[in-house]
Amino acid sequence: MHLVGVDVGGTFTDLVHFGAADGTTHVHKAPTTPDNPARGVLEGILELCRRFDIDPGVIDHVYHGTTTATNAILEHDGAECGMITNEGYRDILHIGRHQRPQHFSIQQEIPWQDRPLIRRRHRLTVPHRIAPPRGEVLVPLDEDAVRRAARQLRAAGVEAVAVCFLFSYLDPAHEARARAIVEEEFPGAFVTCSAEVSPQFREFERFTTTAMNAFVGPKMRRYLTDLAEGLGRAGLKADLHIMASNGGVATAQMVAARPVMTLLSGPAAGVLGGRWAGALSGRDNLITFDVGGTSADIGIVRAGSFAEASPRDTWIAGFPLMVPMIDIHTIGAGGGSIAWVDAGGAFRVGPRSAGARPGPAAYGHGGTEPTVTDANVVLGRLDPGNFLGGEMRLDPAAAEAAIDRLAGRLGLDRLTAAEGVLTIVNANMANAIRSRTVQRGLDPRDFTLVAFGGAGPMQAAEVAAMLSIPEVIVPPHPGITSATGLLTTDLKYDAIRTAFQVSGQIEHRHITRALEEMEAGLAAQFAADGIGPDRVRFQRAADLRYVGQGYELRVPVPAGAFDAAAEAALFARFEQLHREEYGRAFPGAPKEIVNLRVTGFGETVKIRPAPRPTGGSLDAARIRVAPVVFRTGDGLAAHQTAFYRRDLLPADTPIPGPAVIVQQDSTTILRPGDSFHVDQAGNILIRIAT
Repeated sequence: MHLVGVDVGGTFTDLVHFGAADGTTHVHKAPTTPDNPARGVLEGILELCRRFDIDPGVIDHVYHGTTTATNAILEHDGAECGMITNEGYRDILHIGRHQRPQHFSIQQEIPWQDRPLIRRRHRLTVPHRIAPPRGEVLVPLDEDAVRRAARQLRAAGVEAVAVCFLFSYLDPAHEARARAIVEEEFPGAFVTCSAEVSPQFREFERFTTTAMNAFVGPKMRRYLTDLAEGLGRAGLKADLHIMASNGGVATAQMVAARPVMTLLSGPAAGVLGGRWAGALSGRDNLITFDVGGTSADIGIVRAGSFAEASPRDTWIAGFPLMVPMIDIHTIGAGGGSIAWVDAGGAFRVGPRSAGARPGPAAYGHGGTEPTVTDANVVLGRLDPGNFLGGEMRLDPAAAEAAIDRLAGRLGLDRLTAAEGVLTIVNANMANAIRSRTVQRGLDPRDFTLVAFGGAGPMQAAEVAAMLSIPEVIVPPHPGITSATGLLTTDLKYDAIRTAFQVSGQIEHRHITRALEEMEAGLAAQFAADGIGPDRVRFQRAADLRYVGQGYELRVPVPAGAFDAAAEAALFARFEQLHREEYGRAFPGAPKEIVNLRVTGFGETVKIRPAPRPTGGSLDAARIRVAPVVFRTGDGLAAHQTAFYRRDLLPADTPIPGPAVIVQQDSTTILRPGDSFHVDQAGNILIRIAT
């Protein structure tokens, strides 16, 4: 069994190959091709195969983290879409919930009004209405009106159609019939139904999620088709799986129908890779710190499990989203983040990035603006001759020229300006971590920071020091950790059903039947994907709240029949979680079950830790000793710093900082006073000086 994980970033495409028979692991980085990401993926796989003498035909599975849907939303570069909905509800997507992203700004942008996913003229209505709580039909679906709407949208030149009816989660048959009519009248259109994408209450969020699925659907379908055809032409017979936002992978066929499930595809893989690396060193309370060229992604792992984002916190580019996704916070801070001076004279770093082309000035590709990477070069923290394991030579003179222009605008000397760039970007990253820990009642001192991505290990020690985090883990291949994460998870599908059951009036048989039906539906999907029942497991959960609250907490539901004992345990656990989340609970207050959930896992072959080569010595690993600039209690000054080749470092040998550890996919920087050792899993463990 041969597996390949491919994660596409803004600057590089990261690849990892795992041979299950002998446990060998190979890693490779290739330039991302923004004009045609599929080409970069194919070229990267073929380069990996050539470099390590792998026959492409023996690869069984390709697991892929993609930003195709994400970029379409962030850049508002999706399909022209139409919508068919109930009479009188054409403007749900425009009205929203009358929420103002900024309460007092008179110049704010309201995304769903200023740049709608579906233009108003393409939102058409038809006579139809069902009513809660059982889906009673008040107005039958007017099929002729649906046909007229489909023809009108076809004439308007839309590519995709979202079918969104009120209360369709109670009875999806009406949306399904409308979809069939649209497909008859409009062959080739991408048609999506809200009851399939997000079958739960809250019509604005459900409609927006479905509109988002339509908006990115044609582009994702073309991308997956091009990629699958390219893999076939290259001689790969591998099954293609795509990383989903929920922390699992899905088949390409599933993703082609529901691309909205991939909006956090790449960042989700990073959290999985960070969790895997931490587990190898026996750590299960982790802050994952994935920093690439453009952004930094922050995730939290507690007791080995990652959190799922609450619906109230799930927004993409200003739009609410109702699909399961890992709780990840992203900011515009990375190795390519540009340092600049705003109109008021303030010194800022990011969110704008130099990207893959032209990249930082030090790359020598024509970039002239100062970036985080350029600041590290000027301070001596990157070895120009050993960047990317010697595959790319940096241009220190270009980096110095870029920083000098910034320093001139600020009235600073070169070194102070360069250090200021790093201080600002590190503070931005530390504040992002605080928003996911301190602001939620978690103490970052109780966690280990897992630093990866091309730029994560460069900044991790200083970020950890700002937060008093005592330890940093740098995985064996930090620049490839997200790609590795793709090979650590299972097929994962979610089912949800809105229930609305109030304490004291719980219909136990109704809940049991609903849970069993959802499990049966997921089992059928896994069977269609070739996963037998012996490789499938389920987790149940329910969304609970006190009657009158606006949002819910997710509570595990035990397997088996849901009876009075299960109900009592469920509500007791809810009150415990409510106390942890909000500081108080209200025993005796009426509670309600809002949604029932089942998550199915289909077991896959996973990557195993590569055997760590024995031997190595400090003398063999040491490349050179050179001055590197750090700020200590004595101010900003150069310190004699050892540069090491990571692959030659001995295990379990404490090594003091300052130090710079170079490898093909990243560079790790230790400050004076820090120390590190390489453990038996191959991770670098850094002890942060207090």
